[in-house]
Amino acid sequence: MGNRILTVPNLISVLRLLCIPLFVWILFGVESRSAAAILLAGLGATDWIDGWIARRFDQTSELGKILDPTADRLLLIVAIPALIVDDSIPLWFAVLALVRELLVGGGTVLLALLGAKRIDVLWWGKTGTFAMLFAVPSFLAGESTISIHEFFAVFAYLCGIPGLLISWFAAFMYIPLAGEALREIRQGD
Repeated sequence: MGNRILTVPNLISVLRLLCIPLFVWILFGVESRSAAAILLAGLGATDWIDGWIARRFDQTSELGKILDPTADRLLLIVAIPALIVDDSIPLWFAVLALVRELLVGGGTVLLALLGAKRIDVLWWGKTGTFAMLFAVPSFLAGESTISIHEFFAVFAYLCGIPGLLISWFAAFMYIPLAGEALREIRQGD
């Protein structure tokens, strides 16, 4: 792993970030739930793809360790409120998912501002995010005109409930790691 910036996984993460406004435009400008769900699902799938490429072709980087989870957080932080406005996601689910993303994202930014070391993403965190990146577009597809929308309406819950539970479990696992990072700052003073 190095300080490489120009890698295929980093390019994929940047493209994911650039497609977030496109998702919002398709959902509200074009008013196509189906196309927005397909794009959102594709953006979620690329989360797995960029990680696989990084590991398989030795393209991991420090930038990628920041860029990839940032893209995940922003994707969910934008998509979930968009689905609330669109009325295509249960409000209780959306609030629990959004609060978790804002807490973890805000905590990460706060630690960085305080000069703490970066905390690596935990396996449980990756697993929860992976499930959420399936669930959120499935909620949208379940309310769309896609021919198998009934399947997606059920699949959203099958991925979403475990994803939500795992995501919150991971969030609590980050608390002692954040405390340790803060202690290291104090010891360095």
